[in-house]
Amino acid sequence: MLITPFKFNSAAVITVSGVTLNKVLIKSILAFCIMNSNLKVYCDFDGTITHKDTWVDTGEYFIRDKEKWHKVIQDFESGEIGARECFIKECSLIENFDIDIFNKIIDSQEIDIYFKDFVNYCRDNNIELIILSEGMDYYIERILNKLGLDLPYYSNNLVFSEDKMHISLKFPYSDSDCKDCGCCKRNLLLNNTGDDEISVYIGDGLTDTCPVQYADMVFAKKSLASYCWKNNITYFDYTNFQDIKQKLEKILAGKRIKHRQTAKFKRREVFLRG
Repeated sequence: MLITPFKFNSAAVITVSGVTLNKVLIKSILAFCIMNSNLKVYCDFDGTITHKDTWVDTGEYFIRDKEKWHKVIQDFESGEIGARECFIKECSLIENFDIDIFNKIIDSQEIDIYFKDFVNYCRDNNIELIILSEGMDYYIERILNKLGLDLPYYSNNLVFSEDKMHISLKFPYSDSDCKDCGCCKRNLLLNNTGDDEISVYIGDGLTDTCPVQYADMVFAKKSLASYCWKNNITYFDYTNFQDIKQKLEKILAGKRIKHRQTAKFKRREVFLRG
């Protein structure tokens, strides 16, 4: 619909594409548009957009010493080591890396069948969607390209040797004061969300437990849902992106979206600490 320039007059009417609207109706339309533009969605990648974890599937193939690998994972899940140290140790365990096999592993990943519809929904409703991932840029980029999607994302960087027979990692979005994360989702959420914007976080697992504490609205499944329940973080359960889309539509239609006070206080604490 084409909206021509206008101003309210004493008759309180406006003509839009030949249709006369009254002042109350047009203000409601504008309010809805503004509310949508103030909504910003942050989404995890592995296990959320994809059904499985691409990095874990990579380890299953290229790490032969499964006992050592499982010990690394146990140490990470128990909190003894952070994500950065976990990834570095996993890289050291990878043997006989083959880029062609790696690409096949990436291309075999199954995607939530409703994700592209959700991307279109966000675009059509002026809602910004940003991927925050503790995974690796190489496979995220490859999967998004395969889907024909151009979305902003933040992640760790996968570095190939010149002969592409070895890999290493870089962590451009880590927090020097925190050992837990390779890609600090909390900082990225805080730095990309304005004071007047409402942040929505979608995730499923351990690396999402930090950012959900600072998000205004949370969609959680699997272990993240358990974490939110145990830590008294209000969340919406979901199975797929169709569930999320329907819930957002209902919330926006009812104009019931607002800042979560606990998250707002925690964001303020971070900024006050500098």
